[in-house]
Parts: sequence; structure tokens; C-alpha cells
Amino acid sequence: MLDFFISPAMAQDAGAAGGGIAQIVMLVGFVLIFYFLLWRPQAKRAKQHRELVGGLSKGDEVVIGGGLVGRITKVGDEFLTLEIADNTEVNVQKNAVANVLPKGTIKSI
Repeated sequence: MLDFFISPAMAQDAGAAGGGIAQIVMLVGFVLIFYFLLWRPQAKRAKQHRELVGGLSKGDEVVIGGGLVGRITKVGDEFLTLEIADNTEVNVQKNAVANVLPKGTIKSI
């Protein structure tokens, strides 16, 4: 009677080893998909934004995240001063800068 129960248990162990490899392959596949579709592009965008913020200088025309357009008049460590109209300046965080515009864009708007 015991041989009857032991035999199927051994057969299940042998099958589980083959299924374990398939699960590992699927897990590795999911990790690779996650890396190439999510993590790598996000890291690339973050690096480009760090380079953009690091290269800001006085006189650059920029757009900040809220859509405000202006010319940089002063650059500090964390903040910059943005001239949005004649005699109207605002202080914004450097990280708020979304894009640097070509020179003369403000006058053409």
C-alpha cells in the first residue's frame, strides 16, 4: 500500500524540476522586458534632463513645466531667475525647466 503512494510522489518531483526551469526562464524574460521597456528609457530621459539643467546659462530662453516661457537672468545652485516680461522676474527651481528654446523664440511669440 505504501508503494502505491510513494510512486506518484516521486513522479511529481521529477516533473517539478522541469517546470522550475520554465518558471526561471519566464522570470528572466519578464525582468528583461521590464528593463528594456521601462527602466532603461526612464534612466535615459533622466540623464538627458540632468544634462539640460546642468547646461543652463544666463540668456537662455526656456519653457518650464507649467508652460511659462522666459529668459534666464540669473543662475544659482538650486534656483534660477526667469524674466517673463519687461521688469517681471520670477524665481523657479532648475528642475522645473522642461526645454531650452532657440534664441529669439520669445520675440516671435
